[in-house]
Amino acid sequence: MSDNTEHKRNFAQKLLHKYRLVILNEDTFEEKVSFRLTRLNVFVVVTLSAILLIAGTTVLIAFTGLREYIPGYSSTELKQKAVDLAYKTDSLQTIVELNNQYLNSVKRVLSGDIKSTDFNRDSLLESQRLNPEDVDLLPSREDSLLREMVVQEDKYNFLETAISKANYALFPPIKGPLSEGYNIKEKHYGVDIVASQNAPIKSVADGTVLFSGWTSETGNVIIIEHSYGLLSIYKHNASLTKEQGERVQKGEVIATAGSTGEFSTGPHLHFELWSEGRAVNPVDFIDFQ
Repeated sequence: MSDNTEHKRNFAQKLLHKYRLVILNEDTFEEKVSFRLTRLNVFVVVTLSAILLIAGTTVLIAFTGLREYIPGYSSTELKQKAVDLAYKTDSLQTIVELNNQYLNSVKRVLSGDIKSTDFNRDSLLESQRLNPEDVDLLPSREDSLLREMVVQEDKYNFLETAISKANYALFPPIKGPLSEGYNIKEKHYGVDIVASQNAPIKSVADGTVLFSGWTSETGNVIIIEHSYGLLSIYKHNASLTKEQGERVQKGEVIATAGSTGEFSTGPHLHFELWSEGRAVNPVDFIDFQ
């Protein structure tokens, strides 16, 4: 017990034992500065210095711009930008998925798979979902009177209205005789125009290419979306000069005539015109001769 007490006393004396730190002139050995120290004082000073250094470094990093230079540490502004970009990416992904569904729907229409098309963004297929043979197409007396009044007042003819408002006129995609006309009963929703091989096919109006690709039945096909809910479709082309998403001008070459696809028997252009999701007779609005 006495040995333990003696050991503690010696340890305390060592901590409190005084030392003198002297700074001398090397040449003259003149004493310049001197400090009286103990081991306890040195330990306390070193400990407090370490604590202050750690605390100062923490404050400097946490409340100044230096923290942005530390790997893995991002600022609040960068985090907010990352969140905004994540939201925008998610929205764009949704839009891309919807567009892909719509384009797949258009492809199924071109291949004749109408009944399996569930996604129909702009009512392009509405007129084909019903069998025209099952519908009584004979106009009633009231319908005839109404049609005559509408024609006289020039209200619902989309091309004439467009012309009066924006000087909107259609350009013939190609000149030539018609080998087959528009016949809704036989589900021939356009006209076949005889053309020489590789003759230029032109856009009927300004618009955006909605689809440009190949189908087994109709070969190289291009679909252009125009103003006033108008779509123009060009089938059996030898080649296509425009890609999906491109803007085209009226009269600009978009393809070359050919005889591609299983339904083609010779060089010609199968041309369709759709207004607000309904096929219309192109001869009523375009002079192909």
